[in-house]
Amino acid sequence: MRRIDQVYQKLLELGPQRQVDASGLAKLLGLARANVSSDLNQLWKEGKVVKTQGRPTLFQAKPVADALFREETTLDRLAKLNHSLRTQIEQAKAAVLYPPRGMHCLILGETGVGKSVFAGWIHQFALDVGRMEREAPFVVFNCADYANNPQLLISQLFGVEKGAYTGAEHDRKGLVEKADGGILFLDEVHRLPAEGQEIFFTFMDKGTFRRVGETEAERTAQVQIVSATTENPESSLLKTFIRRIPMIIKLPSLVERGIEERYGLVMNFFREEAFRLGREIEISANAVHAFLSYHCPNNIGQLKTDIQLTCASAYADFFSGRKHELHISVQDLPHHVKQGLLFAKEQRHALDELFGGERKSFVVWPQVESIVMEQRRESATESVYEKIEQKINELRSQGVSEEELEFDIENYFTPFIKGVQQRFNKEDMARIIDPVIVRLVEEIVRLVEDRLGKVLSQKVIFGLALHIQTLRERLDQGKPISNPHVNSVRVKYKKEFAVALECVRMIEEALLLDLPIGEAGYVTMFFVLDDESAQTEQEKVGVLVITHGSGGATAMVDVTNRLLVTQYARAIDVPLEADTGEILKQAVRVAREISGSAGLLLLVDMGSLLGFGDILEQELGVPVKVIPMVSTPHVIEATRKAMLGHPLEDVYRDVASVSLLYQEQPRRRETRALAGPSLAIVAACLTGEGSALFLQKLLQSRLRYDAALLEFVPLQLADKAEARKQLKRIKEERKVLCVVSNYVLDKDVRCFGMDDVLTGEALHDIQQTIDQEEALLTMEETLQQQFQQMEGKAVLRDVRKCVARMEESLEHELDFDTRIGIYLHVCCLVDRLKRGGDRVEYAGKERFLCRHKTVYRLVRHELQPLLDKYEIVVSDDDVCFIMDFFLQEA
Repeated sequence: MRRIDQVYQKLLELGPQRQVDASGLAKLLGLARANVSSDLNQLWKEGKVVKTQGRPTLFQAKPVADALFREETTLDRLAKLNHSLRTQIEQAKAAVLYPPRGMHCLILGETGVGKSVFAGWIHQFALDVGRMEREAPFVVFNCADYANNPQLLISQLFGVEKGAYTGAEHDRKGLVEKADGGILFLDEVHRLPAEGQEIFFTFMDKGTFRRVGETEAERTAQVQIVSATTENPESSLLKTFIRRIPMIIKLPSLVERGIEERYGLVMNFFREEAFRLGREIEISANAVHAFLSYHCPNNIGQLKTDIQLTCASAYADFFSGRKHELHISVQDLPHHVKQGLLFAKEQRHALDELFGGERKSFVVWPQVESIVMEQRRESATESVYEKIEQKINELRSQGVSEEELEFDIENYFTPFIKGVQQRFNKEDMARIIDPVIVRLVEEIVRLVEDRLGKVLSQKVIFGLALHIQTLRERLDQGKPISNPHVNSVRVKYKKEFAVALECVRMIEEALLLDLPIGEAGYVTMFFVLDDESAQTEQEKVGVLVITHGSGGATAMVDVTNRLLVTQYARAIDVPLEADTGEILKQAVRVAREISGSAGLLLLVDMGSLLGFGDILEQELGVPVKVIPMVSTPHVIEATRKAMLGHPLEDVYRDVASVSLLYQEQPRRRETRALAGPSLAIVAACLTGEGSALFLQKLLQSRLRYDAALLEFVPLQLADKAEARKQLKRIKEERKVLCVVSNYVLDKDVRCFGMDDVLTGEALHDIQQTIDQEEALLTMEETLQQQFQQMEGKAVLRDVRKCVARMEESLEHELDFDTRIGIYLHVCCLVDRLKRGGDRVEYAGKERFLCRHKTVYRLVRHELQPLLDKYEIVVSDDDVCFIMDFFLQEA
């Protein structure tokens, strides 16, 4: 802390009523009188202290009302607008003002209640009242990022001394030093391991620390610690850690804050968007009612995001001319927000009291007054509006008509604006889908919508979740997967197949499964069949569920229709005392309403209902299939497939086994484990055992890999010659993907420097190498099972050499997904030709070959050694398909 800050701090501790001269203050602080006198006069010039006339000159801190709260602070304005936060705000003020340097704080609350924003307000208040300098830092550290790596955590927090380990070539400050004089915010502090919590004990007690590698001199820093957690601190934090945090602030959830305060938040968020846009926004009363009433499990964070997305969508309509003013109605709201109108009826009395009568709309103006905005540069929404304007102007400059403009804007911005909102009810979904799979599907949807530029329908999202769940169940039961049509799918849907490969890797990592390439074919079909418009004029199979008992069929159908956001499936409950003839009449009536020429799928439980199929088929004159022993997953799969327009036979076959897409294929994970990993990454350090093991653990924690396939091997040696011998022995036993070392031990093996690994720069390249090699091993096993006349491993090896020659001749290096695709394609081509399979024609072959003569000549030339070895002949059509891999990437 600077000397002038110490002087001012002491005056604040003495209080605004206590006057002191320069000599007295110098004695209290143990400083030279001349220096203290100079600092006091500087503080007087800055308006922070008052001095009296006469001798000796006396100084005192300005009264609180005059100095600390000379202007209304952010926390004061926040308290006026949020009565439920008054206690928490007073706690925050006390924590900042407590002498001599404030108190450490712990902020508690559910996800989305605004813990990180509140921490930023604490920092801003400290600046407002002069407890910290205007440039005082606010440093954020997310403990979850280093939860499993205490060594890296220490270096991030406290810094590294040059030479602390191999690769530490420079001194590096830690976050504690960067936060000196300000606030260090530890987000998700419950993820801080016990070792990490213990590290803070000495620092929080004494304010001293050492960088990693320092052994003598201690460093000091004046830092206020503000931490946040969603967990119960008693169960997630060490008691010794909690004891050092005297101020615990509990933020209420959105529900606890009441409808009046929620209304203030809603209007404030709309006002922020109006301020960003520089124009007024009109919101219909029903839209406001929906925002006040809908289920918002992620609290204020979700509320703000939903309002931003709604405003962005309405702005696209306004800027493109579809709306004459920036008006938000119920039609502009996301589906899950619209559902709030159903709950609005339950709190009609509270809404009437709040608004005092009927209101047609609300208007917010672009005024900054009363807006409490986050203390950070938030440009996400601004970029949305800029992109909207840019896209519309771009299309208009191309002469696009207004009708086409509306279509293009909607298609371009639907995935950008709406993103992956809660298009399905997670609570309903969790009743039949594992929550782990729900979270996995959310990640997959984000990836797919970003890569393919489309929004997946709710039916497909839910169908994919169900598919993954049944996939895992089949593998758990020892029923593997194969897909005989994978190559045709890959050829027909190249872009979707490439994305599906990434999705398969995500599934493997999340569920610890080992999947063949064929699974990518099934995942691809979820993306390409998501085209509702193509099915609008097509007759679809009707779905009718009939079960004995009170409410059984209705319950299954209700769950299905809610999850798929439809009213497609129909139900009939059969009381035990009901007359079978009457039930049959009812079944005929309902079946006639829902079934056309495509037919009817009847799902029943038992008994006489099994015979209804033949009777309905005769009565209606359409085909009817019956599924016995019905369950909810059956109904969901039947409804989803029927809505997509699948024929009755396909729907029946798939539902009969709840995804009979899977066929037998032996699993390999156990075999691999017995044989040992076939791949290795070597961490070689010549300075001792500790550094090599540190590198090994770092790589294991930062990379995704299959432990049955890949092993990280530390070389703990002090002799380069011996290290090279050890590396040679490892290469004889397994394939070495790369070496992490500051020394080149083998010119034939790629080497990454330790500093590049520690900074993270090399991790992307290493991860790509791992992904490719693991995919190739998995492909070997798949081909081994599918090929009947050849050894899959040998074919793949020869194909890889062939493709490498093509890449060299064409001077075009394929990316990872494309390379995997061409390997699979050529392997299957060799197999098809060896078996004498049918020829596949390439549409527009003559024109295509005429445009790409050089590529054709080089590809065919490099193919010849492969053709000679396997004694096969490829047609020009086959060559065109191979050329596609290179030309579509160019």
